Amino acid sequence: MIAQFAERLNHVHEYYFSKKLDQIARMRASGLNVINLGIGSPDMLPPKEAILEASSSMQLPHVHGYSSYRSSPELRNALALWLNETYKIKCDPQTEILPLLGSKEGILYLSMALLNPGDTVLIPNPGYPAYSSVAHLVGAKIIYYNLREENHWLPDLSEIESHDLSRCKLMWINYPHMPSGASADVNLFKKLKDFCQRKKIVLCNDNPYGLVLNESPPLSLISSDPDLEVVCELNSFSKSFNMAGWRVGVFIGHRELVNAVISVKSNVDSGMFLPIQHGAIKALKIDQSWHLERNEIYKKRRDIIWDIFDLLRCTYQKNQVGLFIWARVPDTILNVEEFIDDLLLKAHVFITPGTIFGSNGDRYIRASLCSSLESLKLAQKNIEGYIK
Repeated sequence: MIAQFAERLNHVHEYYFSKKLDQIARMRASGLNVINLGIGSPDMLPPKEAILEASSSMQLPHVHGYSSYRSSPELRNALALWLNETYKIKCDPQTEILPLLGSKEGILYLSMALLNPGDTVLIPNPGYPAYSSVAHLVGAKIIYYNLREENHWLPDLSEIESHDLSRCKLMWINYPHMPSGASADVNLFKKLKDFCQRKKIVLCNDNPYGLVLNESPPLSLISSDPDLEVVCELNSFSKSFNMAGWRVGVFIGHRELVNAVISVKSNVDSGMFLPIQHGAIKALKIDQSWHLERNEIYKKRRDIIWDIFDLLRCTYQKNQVGLFIWARVPDTILNVEEFIDDLLLKAHVFITPGTIFGSNGDRYIRASLCSSLESLKLAQKNIEGYIK
């Protein structure tokens, strides 16, 4: 074809999981029962109240047109109440809360609102690959900061400060952390906020895992800076409410930053479908017992993942938070990606190699809890056969 593609695509490739899902689909089409432990796509139902409300709302005549770029006042009010009850933070629903079509779009919109070509952005290593992909798309330069197991997967501010931060405008953090499952505390958030305030850097916490297998009270970065002068945060319904396909997220930030994000968003999408908003409001109002029941199911699944990692002679921490288990492979495995491919081809089990999250993930693998007990037990049986 005659198209000459943009240079930005030289640094952005097809998402790793997209390629692996294609491979798994081909294997399944050939008759193989492949068990996918790589993707964090919840397999359980959202709250039934949310499903019923969205379904009922779709029957209404007035809900099928465009909706507001800011979403409805009712959703923003419900989010403000939920954030206060869950994370003990107070936000103005009119100016400081912006519902999104999933929090992933917030990564792009915030980056487009803040970063000019040549500006720098601080990104964790290991970390969510979308941070790097988006930085490349907007022409920003990346400063990777190290997260290491020996430091409990927390940033080393003295190491970060050794970099040239003169053009740095944004720092991404992600706690509870994906992929390691590490948690932050109030003191870390305060130190990070003070550091970014001194360096004039916007600090954003990507926070979709706070309600999944978290034994501590959920914590928001916003509590470190209630006036939102330095910090902002993304949250999502995908993991907390099993609503990944609904694409419901939220951005919380200073009113000026929210307006800047809307300036980008309003030129890209046309608002969230109203029945989805109505269902999301119902989800926000469910009883805490729903989350406890979901986590009990995940705990049973986690036990089997631990057994699988024991079979593979991996080491891991049992205090991880979130939807995944992160484990270090034994030193006898020389190439993690080759090991993962061999496991897929011979045991028909897919586990994510840590390399896709950055160089500091080189000796690690990650398994998702989004498979039934039956599938996990079959994966365990297959791996037992693979080892023998």
